[in-house]
Amino acid sequence: DATVQAIFNEALKYQGWTYVFGGSNPNTSFDCSGLVRYVFKEAWGATVPRTSLELSRAGEEVSQADLQPGDLVFYNTRRRSYSHVGIYLGDNKFIHAPSSGKKVRIDNMEMAYWKSRFNGARRITNPEDRQRIESEKEQILQAFRDEAE
Repeated sequence: DATVQAIFNEALKYQGWTYVFGGSNPNTSFDCSGLVRYVFKEAWGATVPRTSLELSRAGEEVSQADLQPGDLVFYNTRRRSYSHVGIYLGDNKFIHAPSSGKKVRIDNMEMAYWKSRFNGARRITNPEDRQRIESEKEQILQAFRDEAE
């Protein structure tokens, strides 16, 4: 899927960049949610919430078993739920900006540290897909209306 590939390509550009608290663009570098927000804006033109907690309420909930590349994965890393977010890449891997002094990197969700702190996942829909789905829904509803007349 080209739209998911755009997310990958954008996220992978920042692998190795140093984590900066509050960082939200290449000029300042990134924190975890700043990376997510910037990647979605650049790849899709989508504006998503700024904090990991706000992101945990965006899109739709997805079970860990149903994760797809491009989904957001959340972790409790500061003794509070949804305090960390990354972008799922597939094959139990996710890219994220870990913490101060560390670099944007890919980690395995099966590592004990991440596995024990997993809080859930969300799927953000590409705005173009959302428009197409809404349009298709409207066409189907109109067909039913036409049939009923």
